[in-house]
Amino acid sequence: MSVKFEPVIWNWTKIGYDLVLLALITAYIFVYLRVAPDFQDVTRPINGQTLRMQAFGTLAFLMLTAILCIGPLARMDKRFLPLLYNRRHFGVLTCAVAFVHVGHVLGWYFAFSPIDRYEALLISNTSFGQVLGFPFEVFGMISLFLLLVLALTSHDFWLDFLTPPVWKIIHMSVYFAYFALVLHVGVGYLQDTQSSVFSYVVGASVFVVAGLHYAASRREAKVETPSEVSTVGWLVAGTLDDTIDGLALIVRPSGGDRIAVFRHANKLSAITNVCAHQNGPLGEGRVIDGCVTCPWHGFQYDPETGRAPPPFTEKIATYNLKLDGSRILVDPTPNAPGTRTTPIVIPECAP
Repeated sequence: MSVKFEPVIWNWTKIGYDLVLLALITAYIFVYLRVAPDFQDVTRPINGQTLRMQAFGTLAFLMLTAILCIGPLARMDKRFLPLLYNRRHFGVLTCAVAFVHVGHVLGWYFAFSPIDRYEALLISNTSFGQVLGFPFEVFGMISLFLLLVLALTSHDFWLDFLTPPVWKIIHMSVYFAYFALVLHVGVGYLQDTQSSVFSYVVGASVFVVAGLHYAASRREAKVETPSEVSTVGWLVAGTLDDTIDGLALIVRPSGGDRIAVFRHANKLSAITNVCAHQNGPLGEGRVIDGCVTCPWHGFQYDPETGRAPPPFTEKIATYNLKLDGSRILVDPTPNAPGTRTTPIVIPECAP
């Protein structure tokens, strides 16, 4: 294989992040096992195995909901970026919690099955032609499979081996996993239980996820510069009055990747908005120590060359700029990754 697998470099930030997650998981299970029976209207007491099954199942749903909220929250408020940096750890733990839930399901319903438990799970309910009693297990298995794929490919080895665009496409399937999980819960648990508490939780969770993504997209649309085309075929990124030192104007070409025009040290440079690491939005980052710093994981690039500082070797596309009075024009044709460009020097009278 052309890409070397290297172990994860642990630091106290990662360790602290994981310890907090494990503490929250433990606390949720502890509280659920003691509180949940009081909110369930059943004629007979719920046995411990069923309670554990519900505890880990509801926890997996809430964890996946939280994961999908981190992205839009970080786009709207940079104080949430620390949660984004180690989101993959969160995802791997979610997959593990989901498998514990499945283990309790198989151990309770198929412990004495004369055939393999997984085979029994697949053939125990085949009522696909009806709504009430539909085999909701299928949706759960789809979600579990996708979570497993995401967990197994979470290491940067797979990011390099598959290439960032392919890796990102695969990991966008987390939304399909969430949709399948919502169907699994909706068709299964919610139509069987007599308690309405969790139905409200599910509805509120879906509303929050959708609402945050909508709000983040609206905010992004307001920040971005419209992709106006000048008479010479270049894109109008904005004016000098629109620029802020250390930050970027984001331009939307009619096709291709977005372009980030950064003001730095009284100069203007343009690079692709897509980070070479995980396709993160470079234009939402800032210039730190002379380098554009990705807001997702801190990868840095020289704004004039698109090259990461040594010893790192990542390269991204750069774009040519020119001034038309106070208007900033961008050539929409990207240069080869790592190509040095001549920055535009901002006149002294400009803000």
